[in-house]
Amino acid sequence: MHGMHARLPKNFVLEERLERFADAIELQPASYAGRWRQACALLDGDHAVPYRHVHVDLGCGKGAFVVQAAPEDPTTLFVAIDAEPICVAYTAQHVMEAGLRNVVVVPALGSAIARIFSPGEVSSITLNFPTPFPRKKDAERRLTSFARLLDYRSVLEPGGTVLLKTDSYPLWRFSELQFEQAGYRIRHNGEPDEAASSLTTEYERRLTAQGAPVFSICATPDGQPRTSHDELSPSLVDYLPSDLDAMGYVPHGMQGTVTNLRNRHKRARRRQ
Repeated sequence: MHGMHARLPKNFVLEERLERFADAIELQPASYAGRWRQACALLDGDHAVPYRHVHVDLGCGKGAFVVQAAPEDPTTLFVAIDAEPICVAYTAQHVMEAGLRNVVVVPALGSAIARIFSPGEVSSITLNFPTPFPRKKDAERRLTSFARLLDYRSVLEPGGTVLLKTDSYPLWRFSELQFEQAGYRIRHNGEPDEAASSLTTEYERRLTAQGAPVFSICATPDGQPRTSHDELSPSLVDYLPSDLDAMGYVPHGMQGTVTNLRNRHKRARRRQ
């Protein structure tokens, strides 16, 4: 979710929350690689029934998506991953308070996914409104960067999918090109289709109420990655519309960038 560093609310003691909801958190996720479905299986009488699918909610934020999705699909194990401790604490709290037994919360970076799962172990991955990281030097931190997409395809099962949802037009355009370069077949691209929009979180509803557009890409690995992708610009500034003053909605995570560019253009016009 948006925001590199979530702020601690008043009276929120992070260490206490992490300890209180530790039963939902897995601190050594790599030890489960290749056996997530069996290791986390629930007992049915005297027998443990492995999960049919593993779904990864990458950059899970405070758990809004996974808490809503998991009860609808009890045969799927949901692994919610986020690098921010406060997000891990909130997600674990919401999971335990909801009594969800098919969710595991993992504190980790997106770059760790190939160590956490074995090849072919993951059925699907969602990237719900990830932080855009607009600057060129931060391009590799985006969850839809070329390197990350290669990591995802290394753990996806045949026909497995990656679903991106974002309010950021620049991130969407950047991601579209990255998927193509990484050898994915794009199954849906644009506004969320019926499948992609069937589950909307309160966060997404708040964004759309503010006038935010929502763009989505659903893609599956199908073909070989391209060996050269130098022609793709790593800066999201290059994917902004030419007329910044006409932008009715500025995506979260890019307000500062757009404001600076607008001011720069104003100064340039005054000098003319």
